Amino acid sequence: MVNISIKYTGDLHCDATHGPSESILSTDAPTDNKGKGEAFSPTDLVATALGTCMSTTMGIKAQELGVDLRGMTVSVQKEMSKDAPRRIVALPSEVHVRLPPDSPHREVIEQTALNCPVHKSLPPEIHRPTKFFWEG
Repeated sequence: MVNISIKYTGDLHCDATHGPSESILSTDAPTDNKGKGEAFSPTDLVATALGTCMSTTMGIKAQELGVDLRGMTVSVQKEMSKDAPRRIVALPSEVHVRLPPDSPHREVIEQTALNCPVHKSLPPEIHRPTKFFWEG
């Protein structure tokens, strides 16, 4: 179990402290929801969690396979609802892998990304298409 403690610091800002490491992450409300957009918004962190989770689990699998994914990039777009209640409706992502398209590890690495814990934790109503680009 990991504890995250959050302190509301005013003006729609929060500081979240990661229990094990004591590192601090700050958030702000987005500009389209009364904030200044001075930091990640809470929903930005959901998109960030998805992209970093896919990257991390792919990295773990690549290490097991003896493959180096250094230089891989992941980009996640966050799309919010136009109607109430305000919510994330889509998290499309692109993964650019610096390995050749005919890599024998392609299928297992892609499936690892699509089965990362964050991907599996998001409700099915959040559309999350993922495109892979093998560019080695």
